[in-house]
Amino acid sequence: MVMKVELTVPQQIVNIAKTLQDKGFSAYLVGGCVRDLLMNREPHDWDLTTNAKPEEIVALFPKTVYENSFGTVTVINETEENLAFRNVEITPFRKEGGYSDFRHPDEVTFSDRLEDDLKRRDFTINSLAYDPLKNALTDIFEGLKDIKDGVVRAVGEPDERFTEDALRIIRAVRFSAQLGFTIEPATLSSAKKNVNLLKNVSRERIRDEFTKLLMSANPADGLVSCEKIGLLPFIIPELAESIGIEQNRSHIYTVWEHLIRSVQHAADRDWPLHVRLSALLHDIGKPKSRRFSPEIKDNTFYGHEVIGERMTKKILADLKYPNQTIETVVKLVRNHMFFSDPDQISMSAVRRIIANVGEDLVWDLMKLRACDRIGMGRPKEDPYRLRQYEAMIEEAMRAPTSVKMLKINGNDLMKQLSEAPGPKIGFILNALLEEVLENPELNTAEYLTKRSRELIVLPLEEIKALADKGKEKKDEVEAEELKKIRKKHKVN
Repeated sequence: MVMKVELTVPQQIVNIAKTLQDKGFSAYLVGGCVRDLLMNREPHDWDLTTNAKPEEIVALFPKTVYENSFGTVTVINETEENLAFRNVEITPFRKEGGYSDFRHPDEVTFSDRLEDDLKRRDFTINSLAYDPLKNALTDIFEGLKDIKDGVVRAVGEPDERFTEDALRIIRAVRFSAQLGFTIEPATLSSAKKNVNLLKNVSRERIRDEFTKLLMSANPADGLVSCEKIGLLPFIIPELAESIGIEQNRSHIYTVWEHLIRSVQHAADRDWPLHVRLSALLHDIGKPKSRRFSPEIKDNTFYGHEVIGERMTKKILADLKYPNQTIETVVKLVRNHMFFSDPDQISMSAVRRIIANVGEDLVWDLMKLRACDRIGMGRPKEDPYRLRQYEAMIEEAMRAPTSVKMLKINGNDLMKQLSEAPGPKIGFILNALLEEVLENPELNTAEYLTKRSRELIVLPLEEIKALADKGKEKKDEVEAEELKKIRKKHKVN
């Protein structure tokens, strides 16, 4: 079915289509960019399809890349400031054979018919083709109707589409979450039936789709769909363990419900991926740490942040997330159990939090706390208390949280103490830092120099023991302080 539809297409893309059509070839925008244009959304990339063969496409454009067996030619426009226009993919109409590896077609043959190309695509909303020069929309599989109805429907037989590439099962959920659509019943039923095929899909591809789901506007709905379809064991099996896990009197939701509500708040605030991952995983250790306490007649989850730290690292490494992402999320999960009552928490504890997560992440830790709180069904933080706590953080960030922030450094010590480089300098710096963390007023060059001269005369073992003892005592006091606060306020 072909109909007249006027869509606003950037001139850069129109020019590419015109170049093809001027040489007698057809040229259509296809896939997600057409869907987005019809929904008044801005496309993130632009794909075209044509009856021209790869070598004919290459001959028409000054700079191209042709490096796969599927016929895709990338037109390179290095002068474009908009990244969406720098690399535009053009693919010949094609037909595909079987999918023995559940990902790639065993055989690709080029075709002269647009219909052959559209019927191999995943969902009807992505099977629309648009001629930007003729303002003509080709809609063979009623994709426009499904867009209007808000439906994700497989092209043709769902079983065929999912056995071709099982990743399409996660993509169905992702599109549903991104667009606010429902998954059509036959497509949903087929997804459930074929979910085990995901064992043939690489972790990297699963990670990429899962990331897009988390970064959508409705990750909570997407995660619920993942659970209903049976996708969780193929994405994050540990999440399935949180389903139905009751918490304690301070929580009205199960662990699973709390986690998906937390990540939804991160999405509602448009916070970045590492905050959303942290919101989803911050209580992942609760099922393993849950114990019933006869004394308080309630469940406890002591140490769940420590268990969660290890689990989070394993989960994200398994999904092949970058090391920087893993390190960041693990820090946030490990430290999410701080208490934010400025009338109770000490400045020393605030400084320790900053030292643990780093100045660049402490505000993201606050975001995670907001996700945790909203995920519990509680009202938003009182504005006055929030401002007061933020003031405490800012004040603490002016005090040292690492040896780099001391008023003297290693070079100063070596010069003033006539000491060669070695472990003793490092021990002295850490011993000094422990004192300054407890009393920021000691962070003066005069005091630190005087104190370092007292320490330098001690044997190496004594300096190290002094630093370790001070640190252990401080950590013990702070841990006990936080434990009392958490017990008083029933925060696990």
